[in-house]
Amino acid sequence: MMKSKKFWALLLALAMVLSLAACGGNSDSGAKDTPPADSAPAGTDAPAKGGDQQDSDLAYVQGKGTLVVGMTDFAPMDYRDAGGNWIGFDADMASAFAESLGVKVEFQEITWDYKVMELDAKSIDCVWNGMTLNDEVKAAMDTGNAYCLNAQVLVVPADKAADFENLTSLEGLNVAVESGSAGEDAAEALGATTTAVAKQADALMEVSAGTADAAVIDLLMAGAMIGEGTNYANLTYTVNLNTAQGLESEEYGVGFRKGSDLVAAWNDFWAAAIADGSVLETGTTYGVQESLILE
Repeated sequence: MMKSKKFWALLLALAMVLSLAACGGNSDSGAKDTPPADSAPAGTDAPAKGGDQQDSDLAYVQGKGTLVVGMTDFAPMDYRDAGGNWIGFDADMASAFAESLGVKVEFQEITWDYKVMELDAKSIDCVWNGMTLNDEVKAAMDTGNAYCLNAQVLVVPADKAADFENLTSLEGLNVAVESGSAGEDAAEALGATTTAVAKQADALMEVSAGTADAAVIDLLMAGAMIGEGTNYANLTYTVNLNTAQGLESEEYGVGFRKGSDLVAAWNDFWAAAIADGSVLETGTTYGVQESLILE
């Protein structure tokens, strides 16, 4: 009987040893499912420890074969022709830039207020749409060298233009503006009650229909879209709001993601396009004055 007890005690001890060994094996097996500390999580694009922390935007665009340009309907910079294709000063130059990178251009119409979110989410690769280089834009994006001058102007019915001469305040006026635009900032700074619309072309419709007293839009658009020979022959522009506010003329720029190496590529492209005359040729095609184009 004593031998039996010792026998069973030895078996129990052996079982416990084997059990502990098995637990240790399971722990090692679980460790195989945990990635090393210097590797990226599965299914992400994060670089391994010690790798480049900033991906190349140029390589990303060339890898997918397209440059996606965020823009709005904004003649003479971006608008559709009779066949539905995007044309304009900015659109044509964007196509040429994409070609210089060895990729195709793709235009994506965006809501202007959401341009930074679209850019950061990589829904688009740049914002190229007569974009004013204000402090807000410069804080949110990296931008290429300024390529064009602009100013904000007040658009009014032609038969009421005399009422707006030498105007330095917009108090008491209902002014249509593109939401999130430099025109909206200028109108509010001069005391206007603003009606925000999706795009500058819609602001012109508001004035033409009589649902707004005036609109604030870019000088370049006003020169192309209103007056004799246009769809808005009953409208004219009068006050340069930059002058009324004591501001210098604005500058247009192309916006890229923060840290993007496409900025340097764009600057090189623009310098070459100025040198070979293609910028001035495109400007002539779309009525962009040579005096407004920056080298």
